[in-house]
This record gives sequence, C-alpha cells and structure tokens, in this order.
Amino acid sequence: MAVTNSINTNVGAMVALRALNATNVELEATQERISTGLKVVGAADNASSFAIAQGLRAEIKSIAAVQQGLSNGRGVATVALAGATEISNLLGDIKEKVTEGLNAANTTAQQTILNADFSGLVDQILTFVQNAEFNGRNIIESGGSNLAVLSDVSGGALTVRAQDLEGTAFSPLNAQNIANVTAASAALTVVNSVIATVNTALGQLGSDARALELQDNFTIAINDALEEGLANIVDADLAKESAQLTALLVKQQLGVQVLGIANSSPSVLLALFVA
Repeated sequence: MAVTNSINTNVGAMVALRALNATNVELEATQERISTGLKVVGAADNASSFAIAQGLRAEIKSIAAVQQGLSNGRGVATVALAGATEISNLLGDIKEKVTEGLNAANTTAQQTILNADFSGLVDQILTFVQNAEFNGRNIIESGGSNLAVLSDVSGGALTVRAQDLEGTAFSPLNAQNIANVTAASAALTVVNSVIATVNTALGQLGSDARALELQDNFTIAINDALEEGLANIVDADLAKESAQLTALLVKQQLGVQVLGIANSSPSVLLALFVA
C-alpha cells in the first residue's frame, strides 16, 4: 500500500479508529452479557437461538400452571385422605364401644354410658368430614364431586374420586344406638359394613393421591430439563466472559494509544518546513 504524507487524509488514524470502534462494540456486547448473564438477549444476538428460547420459556410457563393445578389437587386429596384415615381410626373405637354394649351383664347405667360414648364418637365422624376441606373443596362430604386435576400442558387431567363418607359412614351409624344388647348387635353389623366402605374409600383416595404425586414429580423433572436446555442456549459463561472483558479492556487501551500515535503522525511533516 502506498504511503502518502498528507495532512488531509490520515490513513493510519482511520485504520486505528476502525479497530478501536470494533473493540468498543465487542466490549459493549461483553459487558451486556456479564450484566444480564445471557449470551442471547434478543433476536438481534442470534435469531434462531432466541426463537427456540422463547418457545422453551412459553413451555416452562405452561408447566408452571400445570404444577399449580397439581399442587392444588394434591392438597384436596391429602386433606381428604387425612380425614378418611381419622374416620377409619375412629371406627375402631366405635366398634370397641359396640362390642362392650353386647355384654348382657352390663347394668342399665353402664349401657347408658356406653350408648352416650357411642353417640359422641359417631358425631366426631361428622366433624372430621366437615373439616376435610382444602381451598373450598371437600370430596368426602355429601354432595362432593370428583375433582379433575390438570396434569399436562395438552389439557390432560387426573381424577380424584369423591367419597361420600358423610352418607356412607356417618348417616348409617347415626341411625344406630347401643341402648341394649339387641340394638348393639344390629349396630355391630352396620359398623362392620361401614368399616369395609371406609377402607375402600381409603384405598381409592390413596391411589388417586399417589397418582397426583407421581405426575407432579414427573412434571418437575420435565421442567428442570427444559430450564437446563434453555440455560444451554441463552446463558453466558461468565468465566469466559470475564476473561474476554479483561482482554478487550487491554485491547481498548492499546487502540486509544495507537490512535493517538496515528493522529500525531502529520505533525512530523512540520520538520520539513523548518528554516
């Protein structure tokens, strides 16, 4: 390249300025990656990667909605299962009282006390049923309906089956008494039937709650995988960016010095005109 000694056009300064501007652009991009933690901030950085990342972000938001629904469903199922479990435990005490009421040797006073205890325990069943509510839903009281829980981003659902323990456990027992041996014998038959019914309800509630738990765990795993994939696409390697920043700062300083030297070159020509 021919070198022209000119004060109008300083080719060296133009080259140095272009290099310095390029360094400044790189430095600005590196600083943005460090400040945001992202190597792909917008479509201008990498159009295809940004488009993929946006799709993953939408999927992650959808999964968050599914997780919220599963958490709510698990809450309803867990509370219902706890209520049914307490009722099942209580039925053991009720059966004990009924069995005691079968004793023909009981005095009238003893039978009266046993009958009062029996009634109190049966009333407790209703209390357990009415308190088994979560987020406004109670699936073990009369009138409770099956709960459909959103389970995936395609709109699939898992069902938690309602169990009318108010109608199948409390009501039959509430109609009984153990005021005498004959009544106690009839009550025992009902108690055994209720125990079988509650055990079936427990099995169904436990199965449904387990299904929700497994689906929730699976959804968490899917979400983690998507977030990892998103990170691989858009997250910056801060160790690498830190090293790059140091190099660019040094390069910028050198560029400023080179530009200064290039700008001072025309002043050398003054020596040619010294008398």
